[in-house]
Amino acid sequence: MLPVTPGGGSGKKWPRPGEKGNMESEELAFTARGIPRSLAPCFQEYDLEQLDPAKHGDLVIERALAYGDRQEARWLLKQYGRTWVREWVQRLGVRRLPWRRYNLWCVLLGLPPARRLRSEEQQIWPH
Repeated sequence: MLPVTPGGGSGKKWPRPGEKGNMESEELAFTARGIPRSLAPCFQEYDLEQLDPAKHGDLVIERALAYGDRQEARWLLKQYGRTWVREWVQRLGVRRLPWRRYNLWCVLLGLPPARRLRSEEQQIWPH
């Protein structure tokens, strides 16, 4: 069995606890209206420069929670506040987020455990 080296053998080392890794130390670039440019792939059908975080809050929250990374999640919580994001997840998360991400955000925001909308008895395929 070959020994596993951090960084996939490229000579890079994993950051120690408390240290910032490469992704953490990079600064986010923002649009003129304040949305991180790194979220651009999440808004392919929109012009990122035209999106306004105040007007299009539901859309921005949905895409950042569903597809964003840690930095973008931090930005989201700073931009809208933990309470607002928590209320959004309670109100719309079950329908608008991928199931695994919805469960993750329920845990992170201290919400009750997620439940499927369809009960076991209502399943189309019984197996």
